[in-house]
Amino acid sequence: MTAGALTLDDLRHYAVARTLFAPTTLLLAIEKLGFVQADPIRAPARAQDLILRHRVRNYHAGDLERRYARLGIEEDFFVNYGFLPRATQVLMHPRARLKRLSPTQHKRTQAVLEYIQQRRAVHPRKVDEYFAHGKVLNYWGGSSNATTHLLDDMHYRGMLRIARRAKGTRIYAAHAYAPHAGGEAEGNPPLDALVDVIVRTYAPLPARSLDVLVRRLRVGTPQWRDELTAALKRAKARLNHARVEDRDWYWPTDEAPDWYRRALDDKVRVLTPFDPIVWDRDRFEIFWGWAYRFEAYTPAPKRVRGYYALPLLWRDAVVGWGNLSVIDERLVSTFGYVNGRAPKDPAFRRERDAELARIETFLGLAPCS
Repeated sequence: MTAGALTLDDLRHYAVARTLFAPTTLLLAIEKLGFVQADPIRAPARAQDLILRHRVRNYHAGDLERRYARLGIEEDFFVNYGFLPRATQVLMHPRARLKRLSPTQHKRTQAVLEYIQQRRAVHPRKVDEYFAHGKVLNYWGGSSNATTHLLDDMHYRGMLRIARRAKGTRIYAAHAYAPHAGGEAEGNPPLDALVDVIVRTYAPLPARSLDVLVRRLRVGTPQWRDELTAALKRAKARLNHARVEDRDWYWPTDEAPDWYRRALDDKVRVLTPFDPIVWDRDRFEIFWGWAYRFEAYTPAPKRVRGYYALPLLWRDAVVGWGNLSVIDERLVSTFGYVNGRAPKDPAFRRERDAELARIETFLGLAPCS
């Protein structure tokens, strides 16, 4: 396909079709996605579960947590916090150029590390109880918040890893990365390999969004924050790209939008706000002509679409949003539509109901009569 033949409709179709690949195994889905963003809010399930249910065969809420320890994946901060293959995560470590710990912080950190090293995996509550009750030193006076912040920082620094989760709570294990853990990845410099993961997760990307995402690596790879501009320049030269409607667009070198010129199924899909299809709010507005905003942290009187409004995808169009909750073990749903009403096509209502039935199965709820 030549750049002149490519249209915005082609890019929109490509964006939807490439990431809604045929459902596969949990590990293969994570590898194909490259990165799965996490979020603790359940409305009606966590973001990572809502993302994976479209891409994993027979997926149920909590499967990622239940199977995490056996999958060869890690939790870490990439461009956001989430899950990614271990081979990708190790490219970000060891993190250098971090703020030095004060002598007091260093002493606390070493004491906690030694405590965790003596145990294979530790719940944060156990750490908090051990230190706050004066068994060694009363470091933070029983503040679980202080425990959480310390463990988060140790995880970020690579001193700990997430061994598993228990009812959503991260269980920590001691860890250490080799001095040059972030080595070459299939012949690419680590930073370039990480940029390629970004593109694989969120393509096709308008130039501005690519810039924003690459620069978000300054948190995941603080040791390379001065090299991000050069990495971005290399990426723009390396990636497939085209200028469409006065914007430059980029996508992986081993893909072409015309490969995805196939009819999309009629399914209606309820997406999380963090799904790769809708994550980029600028691209969202370019593709679908309306502004979607995440309003969970917006004061209730100022919300337009709801606390955790879930984008509603039909074929390759986001036609509205839904608010879903579980009340008395039953799924309760309300919907809003960009044009003020649901699409007239009778297939839409049938497929929307089918999606709600799939969500009930995913959540382990009894179907509504």
